[in-house]
Amino acid sequence: MFRRTCKLLVPLIVALLAPAVASGAPVSASEGTTTALQQAVNGHWRSAANRARDQYRHPVETLQFFGIRPDMTVVELAPGGGWYTEILAPFLYAHGHLIEAAPATAAKFSAKLKADPAVYGHIGKFVPFAPPYQVNLGADNSADMVLTFRNTHDWLNHSPATLDSVFQAAFHVLKPGGVFGVTEHRARPFADAVDSAKALHRLPEDYLIALALKTGFRVAGVSEINANPNDPEDINVHRLPPDLAGPDSEHAKMKAIGESDRMTLRFVKP
Repeated sequence: MFRRTCKLLVPLIVALLAPAVASGAPVSASEGTTTALQQAVNGHWRSAANRARDQYRHPVETLQFFGIRPDMTVVELAPGGGWYTEILAPFLYAHGHLIEAAPATAAKFSAKLKADPAVYGHIGKFVPFAPPYQVNLGADNSADMVLTFRNTHDWLNHSPATLDSVFQAAFHVLKPGGVFGVTEHRARPFADAVDSAKALHRLPEDYLIALALKTGFRVAGVSEINANPNDPEDINVHRLPPDLAGPDSEHAKMKAIGESDRMTLRFVKP
């Protein structure tokens, strides 16, 4: 009961702090945009393992909620293995620009892109990105959207100042009206952010909302698209699928829970 009540409090607090907050409903997308997103998600270049995670990551619904369009300039932060890059690159191929902000040492990611130029060969450019040492994402007011998927806890694990610098970099590179889309493993409401990030790789939703407001963003939407009510939010996310990093004896229990409960937040630069 406590957990449910606290989750209901977060949107209320947002409404009190930021009167311009939207209802949290997904941004409406044209039929053409929806079709193009679905075609990218269905792409033959995506592995069976990556497709299997769609049920937890909801890529079409998530990108629609952020308000993506095929003519945007989009910056993807810390793409990791490129799970979302597989969708963003073909979606933005004809009319948009995809900018990858990744460390120069991301050899596996670079090899993935070079191996399939038909899908990835048109990516606009790469920006060296290794917070807190390299955080400049490009010229001020030059991007329509900045996206980060399950990365914010890593930056906080370096230091609160490092996470602050990423939010500031996103704010500066975005045009007025530009969107900063964030998904993150969710901790229990009002948990200590530093402790939960280190121990569980999770952040409380209220912490990221407060940081966005402090940076200068408006909160334009809070969605439960990627929520998982089966997740008790007190488990290290790597013990859950797909990693199942805990002992074999708990794997069946972790599989029954599924992937982590995740917040999905849409911030807008005024």
